[in-house]
Amino acid sequence: MSHLRYGAHVQANGIRQHYLRYGPAKDVGVGRDPVIVVPGITSPAVTWGFVAEQLAARLEVYVLDVRGRGLSEAGPHLDYGLDAQAADLNAFAAALGLARYSVLGHSMGARIAIRAAQSRPAGLARMVWVDPPVSGPGRRPYPAQLPWYIDSIRQARRGMSGEDMRAFCPTWTDEQRALRAQWLHTCDERAILASFSGFHEDAVVEQVAHVTCPTLLITAARGDVVGDEDVAEMQTLLPALAHIRVAEAGHMIPWDNAAGFYAALGDFLEAPTNDSEGSSHGGQ
Repeated sequence: MSHLRYGAHVQANGIRQHYLRYGPAKDVGVGRDPVIVVPGITSPAVTWGFVAEQLAARLEVYVLDVRGRGLSEAGPHLDYGLDAQAADLNAFAAALGLARYSVLGHSMGARIAIRAAQSRPAGLARMVWVDPPVSGPGRRPYPAQLPWYIDSIRQARRGMSGEDMRAFCPTWTDEQRALRAQWLHTCDERAILASFSGFHEDAVVEQVAHVTCPTLLITAARGDVVGDEDVAEMQTLLPALAHIRVAEAGHMIPWDNAAGFYAALGDFLEAPTNDSEGSSHGGQ
């Protein structure tokens, strides 16, 4: 049985934000913080449904459509910069009245979480950063190429099948490719261009030092987004940062090795709300 409860919109930070809410059976998850999932650059909320289903066996889960993606507000009038995205996240949590919550961000979503934490929102209890791009001013560029995103979005706008998506996502399952082909057209090209530029123009790694809540970093063993030297730098900036590498996985970790991803996550998000230090999940 699905844990999906409903999809809805909320007015927060001056825009319409769409989200999907997943939840456990009655009385399950009591005393645990809900989690907000913030997807990556071209991942509408629905594409993270399979992860939300897994988490929602024990937790309340809100999967956010980042502005310019999915069913959230889009258009030339919007600011697609990192600061606006971070303000969206904080305003979203406030609009839903979440007194305490965790954030799980993947790729761009992890960068949004790091920036959002700078304003120290009162309810932010813990974070999980999944393979965050460490690019920025004076740093090596993000390894993915912009045409991979733009070409697939333009093809999706014309109409594409899951089989067409194989050229862009050859290792994914047929179901995953079909879902991406169905929803990719909802990614506003202006939003993607701004976010991709931001990967190289926004300083994010340096801000790790200002994070005050328990945080887990999950990285891909096969990926080239976060290297060992990047992990070492972040742990120097934030000594309490726990880290797990997931074997047999590239940047899209849950797609490549779902079992490894859930094992790395462990019970980190399930610490009771009265545990001010968060889970005892150790780093590697």
